[in-house]
Amino acid sequence: MTVRLTLTTLGKMKQDGDKITMLTCYDASFAAVLDGAGVDTLLIGDSLGMVLQGHDSTLPVTLTDVAYHTACVARGAKRAWIIADMPFGSFQLSPGETFRNAVPLLAAGAQMVKLEGGETMVETISFLTSRGIPVCGHLGLTPQSVNMLGGYRIQGKTDETAQRLIAEAKMLEEAGASMLVLELMPSVVAAAVTAALTIPTIGIGAGVDCSGQVLVLHDMLDIYPGKKARFVKNYLAGNGSVKAAVEAYVREVKAKTFPAAEHSY
Repeated sequence: MTVRLTLTTLGKMKQDGDKITMLTCYDASFAAVLDGAGVDTLLIGDSLGMVLQGHDSTLPVTLTDVAYHTACVARGAKRAWIIADMPFGSFQLSPGETFRNAVPLLAAGAQMVKLEGGETMVETISFLTSRGIPVCGHLGLTPQSVNMLGGYRIQGKTDETAQRLIAEAKMLEEAGASMLVLELMPSVVAAAVTAALTIPTIGIGAGVDCSGQVLVLHDMLDIYPGKKARFVKNYLAGNGSVKAAVEAYVREVKAKTFPAAEHSY
């Protein structure tokens, strides 16, 4: 019988230096393939707005959209820890309203919700976790705030902003977050954040020293059109199938050969 991974398991993986693998996933078929290939965590990302729905940002994605795709993924995955993104407008609210919006995602099959933001999210994270909803935070480039950030830019490039990221990461952990995604920041900054926390960090464009790595499925299979970010690697090239591509990704993350220097900042 397949046993689903737990927060305890993922926390021990960080302590043991066993890298955590994560990919985005949106349907039952891919969930079964990723699960069978050994991916530890599946993220129903609001990236679905771009790679599935054809929008030019994540902002149009609705709670109903994420709940639907979460239910699909949950039917296909038996081992992986399942995380659902809270889309724009569903958590920039009172803690109580955010709780009500998180409930359908867990009812659909998620074991954890992910929300973007630093200090402003502390009260909300504390409210959710004290009521039994595990939370993954998200710092660095936060795509839902792309208009405020002036585009998709590297975060934490100055000493002041780097120290701010470290401080906010500690705040989120103290508030009860059990995991933290670090996106698009200098490797040295992500390494400092990871060292400052006891909870796992999952990097995307944040260097090899995070506790694990995540990529958008459609990027690592070279399905999504257009120019790819520096941190993306095409794993379908040189591999004969989607399953082989995912297995190669898992091997390289576990071996700490991905991300390499050319995928980092």
